[in-house]
Amino acid sequence: MPNIKQQEKRMRQAEKRRVRNKSRKTEIKTYMKRFEAALQRGDRDESTEYLNKAIRALDKAASDGIIHKNNAANRKSRLMARYNKSA
Repeated sequence: MPNIKQQEKRMRQAEKRRVRNKSRKTEIKTYMKRFEAALQRGDRDESTEYLNKAIRALDKAASDGIIHKNNAANRKSRLMARYNKSA
């Protein structure tokens, strides 16, 4: 444990951010899994819905610095490729 007040505050802030970022990353993974499941079932409407949600979540995470912008772009590209392949 730190002896310095400022460092204690930094630790509290970092923990808040970690929890917030973790939930955002989990949300992205959930949308991606639901998209994959909808594709497997052949449900075009549902897969389109979850594709849009996943892309939106990836863009927001990239803009907030939770994931790198290139990481978001690569994931979106893979999702779109799977979506187009199923068409």
